[in-house]
Amino acid sequence: MPELPEVETVRRMLAPVVTGRRLLGLEHDDPARYAAAEAAAGRRVRDLRRRGKYLIFALEGGFELVVHLGMSGSLRLDEGAHTRARLEFEGATLFFNDPRRFGRLQVVPAGDYRTLPTLARMGPEPLSRAFTARVLEERLGRMRRPLKVALLSQEPVAGLGNIYADEALWRARLHPERLANTLAPDEVRRLHRAIRAVLRRAVELGGSTLGDGVYARPNGEPGYFQIEHAVYGRAGEACPRCGKRLERLVLGGRSTHFCPRCQVR
Repeated sequence: MPELPEVETVRRMLAPVVTGRRLLGLEHDDPARYAAAEAAAGRRVRDLRRRGKYLIFALEGGFELVVHLGMSGSLRLDEGAHTRARLEFEGATLFFNDPRRFGRLQVVPAGDYRTLPTLARMGPEPLSRAFTARVLEERLGRMRRPLKVALLSQEPVAGLGNIYADEALWRARLHPERLANTLAPDEVRRLHRAIRAVLRRAVELGGSTLGDGVYARPNGEPGYFQIEHAVYGRAGEACPRCGKRLERLVLGGRSTHFCPRCQVR
């Protein structure tokens, strides 16, 4: 699933393309997933923002077009084999490609996310000033769940998914099964620094394009952060820090990768 670095990469590339332009029309092949976005037609885009893993087109008239890429969605500048929706702007066209059909497009009143509960309860943006170690400590302190599961909930911090949670926990030397509310202050500070460092570097490299090739930038180019993955998808290989064989377990239904020596439970 595209996570914060992938969605931010898409936002940065598409913002100059759509900002200030009117959405002339929306064509799609799935009313259940895309009909709720038809109200965006005829409205001009004032800004393109990101919140966690969501893209938010701020529209004139006090509305937002919220796009969630789901497991395999991508917004491209050219049509693909799995194009599900076509957004026709003044002077530009975006194609929403989604092989697995988990993505959604929806128009809501600006800031009204009652129909989008994950977005409504989302924690602070990790690369913003609002995300401090103290805030992270307060939020994790209320969560008696495995640390990896807590991070994936989006409540302690926005935008982390399977890849970057694994990478941040490895950097912070924290075991993914550790209960979130048991971290000491110095451990929270390590995790805070690790989350920001991993995400900054991943955004710099355009996100991660995995072996399935589903995620790509709007121009079709891949991301390159997968070249620097320390643990994600590398079970059985040597830890790049200590040389111990990396392991895999399942937490919350998600594959989780870690080093048993660096990340002691």
